[in-house]
Amino acid sequence: MMHTQDIAQDITRLILNQKNLLETIPEMVLLVKGSESIEYMNPSAKAFFGDLCRKGSENKQPQDKTSMALLQVVSDAISENRIGDTLETTLNQLHLEYTLAPFQGYHGDTLYWFFIRDQTKTKAQFEELELFHNSIETILSHKINELKESERMRKNLSKELNTLKEHLKEQPEEGKMVGSSRALSELRDMVFQVAKSDATILITGESGTGKELVANLIRESSSRNEKPFLKINCNTINDSLLESDLFGHEKGSFTGADSRRKGKFEVVDGGTIFLDEIGDISPRMQAALLRVLQDGEIIRVGGNSPIKIDVRVIAATNCDLAAMVQDGSFRLDLFYRLNIINISIPPLRERKDDIVDLVTHFIRKYRQAFKKEINFLPQSILDRLILHDWPGNVRELENVIQRAVLMSKNNTITENELIFDILPGEDLNPPHKNYLQQLDGRPLKAMVAEVEKDFIIHALEKNHGNVAKTVKQLEIGKTAFYDKMKRYNISPKDHK
Repeated sequence: MMHTQDIAQDITRLILNQKNLLETIPEMVLLVKGSESIEYMNPSAKAFFGDLCRKGSENKQPQDKTSMALLQVVSDAISENRIGDTLETTLNQLHLEYTLAPFQGYHGDTLYWFFIRDQTKTKAQFEELELFHNSIETILSHKINELKESERMRKNLSKELNTLKEHLKEQPEEGKMVGSSRALSELRDMVFQVAKSDATILITGESGTGKELVANLIRESSSRNEKPFLKINCNTINDSLLESDLFGHEKGSFTGADSRRKGKFEVVDGGTIFLDEIGDISPRMQAALLRVLQDGEIIRVGGNSPIKIDVRVIAATNCDLAAMVQDGSFRLDLFYRLNIINISIPPLRERKDDIVDLVTHFIRKYRQAFKKEINFLPQSILDRLILHDWPGNVRELENVIQRAVLMSKNNTITENELIFDILPGEDLNPPHKNYLQQLDGRPLKAMVAEVEKDFIIHALEKNHGNVAKTVKQLEIGKTAFYDKMKRYNISPKDHK
């Protein structure tokens, strides 16, 4: 008890001698007894943290989280022998700068002055300034200063600058839809509107528009966001294997089925399944999928008993399913079941207002990935990007920017680095092979295989990777066609 009174005398003597200074300075000042307790706080410290001074008996440890955090900071500084150094720490998302100074108590107790300065606003301003100097906003600002154009053009560029400023300020997370056009805003609104329901959704759009991103956003915004989520690309799996993979199989249902196996629909029960390239599934698979959507049940391959499931289906395709219904390659009843809610993603050429946002996003992404200091984007380059028709959509734009950043020799993207993708059929195909010369001397089986492989690739390129059209054109069974693609290591995606 006497010891507590001695410390109290120390504090009283201290305050009497330095009261005016401690009471008036804006800096926060605390007096701490090692890492055990806070003995004194000046008004600035109390206004910032609240009154955290020790109350009660000497041995009572502070329970307040802020007190414990501050005393831990003191303990770390003492253990690291950093007394007198200017240090930094983060507390409750506040950036603090602090210094510890020793103070000898009346009876030899080791106390410490704990000087604290709030640097949160200063650090935020510094980071904002640093971002400003390293951002594309600075690039375009320099370009505006160099332009000797009309006042109208300057106002338009300034407006574009403001858009970039907001975009850079709120960087989109990886995997999110980037853009601020009206078309994309309406798309987001529709996604959020339908996500909470359990209705089947069909996402349509050209290749490269971001159908998988939309599926991800639907699932993340739904009530099933914490349940399982599986993605299946229907045109990359052999048709019979796809059926077994989705619906499972009974023991002995086919060669190699040595045990019963649950399919993806059973595994993901309660969650969401995303079926990409739904237009490529066979008539048999269409019937099985219709049973899922219509009755909420599946039948395993080789089985007879229906199994109830609760799975939300999101499907996607770049095919015209309505046209496929007309030509008899897709079931009308399945089309109606899938098309309850249709989300159509507009191609990039119809939402060119998003190109500036997307270019900014991809430059930021790949200059970090490739460790390139790209900080200048000429207006002429931006104009070319906006004028391009983007048949490959956002995927093509990302490829172009990725390649430009990788190939850049300094801090600027120039015409030399701006190389657009060459699509099949754009008059840059390699000349036809002279098979008699190239295959001369090889076994007949190898020659036939080489020619067959080339014909499959040629047909896929002609049909932009559409397996259904290619199979029909070549008059071959879908299962046999998948077997040949597997044998020759051919992927339809490579020829879209």
